[in-house]
Amino acid sequence: MLDPVFRHADAYLAGLDDRPVGLPVEPELLRAGLAHSLQDEPMDAGAVLDELVAGVDPGLVASAGPRYFGFVTGQALPAARGADMLAAVWDQNAFSYVSSPAAAVVEEIAERWVLDVLGLPSTASVGFVTGAQMANATCLAVARNVVLARLGWDVARDGLIGAPPLRVIAGAEAHATIFSALRFIGLAPPELLAVDDQGAIDAGALALDGPAIVCAQAGNVNTGAFDPLEPLAAACREAGAWLHVDGAFGLWAAASPSRRRLVAGLSDADSWAADAHKWLNVPYDSGLAIVADREAHRAAMGLTAAYLVPSDHRQNYDYTPEASRRARGFAVYAALRSLGRSGLAELIDRCCDHAARFAVLLREGGAEVLNEVSLNQVLVAAAPEAVARVQADGTCWLGGTVWRGRPAMRISVSGYGTTDDDVDRSAAAILAAITGP
Repeated sequence: MLDPVFRHADAYLAGLDDRPVGLPVEPELLRAGLAHSLQDEPMDAGAVLDELVAGVDPGLVASAGPRYFGFVTGQALPAARGADMLAAVWDQNAFSYVSSPAAAVVEEIAERWVLDVLGLPSTASVGFVTGAQMANATCLAVARNVVLARLGWDVARDGLIGAPPLRVIAGAEAHATIFSALRFIGLAPPELLAVDDQGAIDAGALALDGPAIVCAQAGNVNTGAFDPLEPLAAACREAGAWLHVDGAFGLWAAASPSRRRLVAGLSDADSWAADAHKWLNVPYDSGLAIVADREAHRAAMGLTAAYLVPSDHRQNYDYTPEASRRARGFAVYAALRSLGRSGLAELIDRCCDHAARFAVLLREGGAEVLNEVSLNQVLVAAAPEAVARVQADGTCWLGGTVWRGRPAMRISVSGYGTTDDDVDRSAAAILAAITGP
């Protein structure tokens, strides 16, 4: 089956750079090629793949290409894409050492490399989860247990009913996944702190009177702004509070010497969430739940059962909400090994430079850029109709948003393959859409 798979993959990748990006398609068109009556007898596997490829092609979004700027989506590096394909071939159940020694050791090594490039404590633990949503949920579940223990309550023994009140605090521009993660783990929505004109927390607004959970942000999803981590961490230490950093994409700024200043104080936090499928450029789905206190991480996530034999080796199920799962660590390992520290830093810097180029070109063309472009995010004033025209044009794809009551479009540059020419072509298409009929 590898021959037809690679034939289809090669054909798709060969045309990816020139493929229209994210053109709208009605579901009826896809159903026409896919919604067959299920037959009684088996069908040849090669014929199944041929039919599937033909049927889905009109609905494939070129998010793996160089001009997809929606949702902070990274491309897949060649080594990471190859490793992920091999992960499917190897079909390892990565939940424990005995189910896949290879997956356990690779995640152990990838953990060490991740902590290294991000400048986080070498003793921290990393869970390889689906994305920042589950990374936030995992880290906040650990935080919940630890902070309630400081308040004299054992969640593992007594649950949450009757637990003492637990303050959770976040900025008014916290990402939506913080709110859903808190729902998942049985906590109320957070108290919201005032933010500045770029959406970063005003550290002076934080008043702690004891143990609590404070959620900071490394990379506002609209502006790219960073909360001031140093003063937030100092306040949390003094009060016995837990500082969690939601850094879905912005955490990777720590891997660039020229952008590291943006995350000053990062290593003083207690937990961190990041997406590998964003700025590390590995295939979906791949997130990182990082906790400074390894034992607290294991206590909150670990499994026990008669059939789970204790071992001194890494047990991946100690660090994620999942048990059975695919081996996500192979692609993370391959991405970091192929890039090295300097390659990763160059990838981060190049994307930031492209964002700055976007801002210059759009301003020169008469568009209003609404944010200080300090990272990879460009926020441009635009009516929803202009966003729709960009999406229908197919040169590039970006999403719409609302910023401080104003409709806008959000450009997120996160792919390794984006070039100056891609930026120039896309900026021209965006300006035409903004000034169009």
